[in-house]
Amino acid sequence: MVFISPVVIPALVLGGLFYDFFNSELPPGIDQPLKLRVFHSLLITTMTLVSPLFKNWGFPFYSGICSDLSLLRVVLDGIPPRRDSKLLIKDLKVDEVPLRIYQPKWPPTGKRRGILYFHGGAGTFGSIRTFERICRYIAKKCDSVVVSVGYRLAPEHPYPGQYFDCLNATLYFMRNLEEYHVDPALIIISGDSCGANFATVICQILLNKRDLPKVRAQVLLYPGLQGLDFHLPSYQQNASVPMLFRKLVIYFCFRYLNKEPSILEDVLQNCHVPESMKQKYKKWISADMIPDEFKIRGYVPQKSTSYKPEVHEAIKEILAITFSPLLAEDSIICQLPESYIVTCEFDVLRDDGLLYKKRLEDNGIQVTWYHSESGFHGILAFFGYGIFSFLSGKKIMDSTVNYINSL
Repeated sequence: MVFISPVVIPALVLGGLFYDFFNSELPPGIDQPLKLRVFHSLLITTMTLVSPLFKNWGFPFYSGICSDLSLLRVVLDGIPPRRDSKLLIKDLKVDEVPLRIYQPKWPPTGKRRGILYFHGGAGTFGSIRTFERICRYIAKKCDSVVVSVGYRLAPEHPYPGQYFDCLNATLYFMRNLEEYHVDPALIIISGDSCGANFATVICQILLNKRDLPKVRAQVLLYPGLQGLDFHLPSYQQNASVPMLFRKLVIYFCFRYLNKEPSILEDVLQNCHVPESMKQKYKKWISADMIPDEFKIRGYVPQKSTSYKPEVHEAIKEILAITFSPLLAEDSIICQLPESYIVTCEFDVLRDDGLLYKKRLEDNGIQVTWYHSESGFHGILAFFGYGIFSFLSGKKIMDSTVNYINSL
């Protein structure tokens, strides 16, 4: 058993506040900056217990008490809400993957929509419980059956196992729609952050499943969709904006893939991408594809960096279509369902969503887009917590509900 002095925790919290104050940026216009700073400081404090990366970033109170992501998972697991008398909630497992199914208790007027939800958390943390309030809200407001998928986390469950877990859960649900009184013409696949990445990939995979109902829509909430360019305008502008720093994106990619982060700086500089690949995909992934109004907050075009084959070899998985579905060919993109995409202005992943929106529209796919002008990455993790929530998160959820109800 590890003994922790009562002085250590206050010191870590104080250190987190100081680190956050001097290293994070809260741009004008971001939602409730003081509240955000407090929450981010607590996250920083937790990360000091989990990640030696913070020692390398100059955090003075790094302790290394924990050697894995266990504490981070506990802290971010959320507080269980009260029992909801309006919902029937059932837990089950499909191929060892936990599912939680939310069904309104009131009698349906007809067959309901079926919504699969893949939670965010970089594939390494997050859970069904973390996003319990979001799934309950959608089920009630949309009079829908919601299936929350508790895919197994990396690095214990290695990549790309998360995609298989999400696919197996989706196949189970789509093959048992009658049991849940769901209309096969109203299947929606959704997720936030890396969960939106999973949703994107699952929609692409299902194009080959001709024996299953066709997906009605994909709902992607601030998705991360590519590992090719970390110099896009949103990565520059929001590099130090809570809750997701630019460096943390790469760090969690390494944790997700169970790789040592020793080449993190090289990946940040795009040294992992061969010149031939840069040229092939610049028509889809480039700052030139981002509308000018998203470049006014200090974007500076970056000089091309030298390719390092050893870096590519070490982290080549992030350039695969599975990890970077934004790289899928037009022959795939043009078959995808109608889409709803949320982007947040103060999010390093903002431009991934903007680029995917453009690709879909260029291929004739109808896209409904909601841009949160004051939102930041991870804002929905606070949804449903009363005074601890953010107004922008409520607006995102209300827009999402309105879209789903329009289908």
